[in-house]
Amino acid sequence: MFFEIVSPILGSEPFAVGHSIRDLERLTQTYGGKNWKKMKGFAKIRLQNSIVWYAELHWYEAHGVGKVEMKVKRLLQRVDTPAC
Repeated sequence: MFFEIVSPILGSEPFAVGHSIRDLERLTQTYGGKNWKKMKGFAKIRLQNSIVWYAELHWYEAHGVGKVEMKVKRLLQRVDTPAC
């Protein structure tokens, strides 16, 4: 699913750290880095059809690598945008 983040990510928190991440070996081989965390947070996103939603996002993050493999976990609420 293609999307664009249109607001800051709020309420970000780790929910898996280190060896509790199933993809830890693949992440290390692909991106390098240490101290991987699986994170979640909430933000407004714009989908391909230009509709803006408030959504729960999940991603992996490591020091020196940054956010990788971000995905939309749940669409929570449609945000009405004024017509142009």
